[in-house]
Amino acid sequence: MLEAVLRLLARLPLSWLHRLGAAAGWLTYRLAPRYAARLTDNIATSGLADDPRVFERICRAAVRETGKGLLELPAIWFRPADEAAQLVVETHGWESVEAARAVGRGILFLTPHLGCFEVSALYAAMRMPITVLYRPPKLRWLEPLMRIGRTRGYGRLAPTSMGGVRQLLKALRNGEAVGLLPDHVPGFGEGVWAEFFGRPAYTMTLVGKLQKATGCIAILAFARRLPEGRGYALDLDVLEEDLTGPVGARRLNAAIEDIVRRCPEQYLWSYNRYKVPAGVEPPAAATAA
Repeated sequence: MLEAVLRLLARLPLSWLHRLGAAAGWLTYRLAPRYAARLTDNIATSGLADDPRVFERICRAAVRETGKGLLELPAIWFRPADEAAQLVVETHGWESVEAARAVGRGILFLTPHLGCFEVSALYAAMRMPITVLYRPPKLRWLEPLMRIGRTRGYGRLAPTSMGGVRQLLKALRNGEAVGLLPDHVPGFGEGVWAEFFGRPAYTMTLVGKLQKATGCIAILAFARRLPEGRGYALDLDVLEEDLTGPVGARRLNAAIEDIVRRCPEQYLWSYNRYKVPAGVEPPAAATAA
């Protein structure tokens, strides 16, 4: 039943879905005080909005953009794959991807919780084999829908497990692409504390390990929502620095901060980026990077 509804929604113009999403964003903000508090607190402590007017503007826009991120999923997951990928109407820096492919080098796409990260993966999957790391959702009914949306074209999924990591390594060593969310909070033993917008955040070390083990190229990818539902502009930035170890984790966070500053309204500020995973010593008792 739900899949049928989502397929119906997928037929709507993206501009309509974004308008519905903006309304849904405000409804969620009004009805979920914990969610609203996290969103506003993360923006307030980011250092991006010291002026109260700027803070208010970013907060209001972030509420709308978060809702858009939810309602645009039917268009990305359930339209014909080639049609959905064509929602990316601009690319900036794609030549770095083609250059890496030309020499058989593995490509590590890093898509933070910024803009429409689902369409970034689909755009790549329509052009090359790509294995995307994912954590099975707590809501079991959501997983089949997620798999439908994320395994089209040349797209494959790898779970957040040792077996999944082996899949990523194999893909990169074969000169293929891999995708992951670099600002996703990892589990115990899989990260280090590193500053992110002035606060310690438990940050994955997997990016640096993959880079070191395979010699892959690391590319930050951000699909920015264009006004009035016109589609997305995909920006790609090559990360030339060594991303291994605690220093590399801080470099990774700094690179993410840089692209968030370009479009802070489209960052998922409601994500619990600063949580302490089970079994991990809190940052006050840990060695900060």
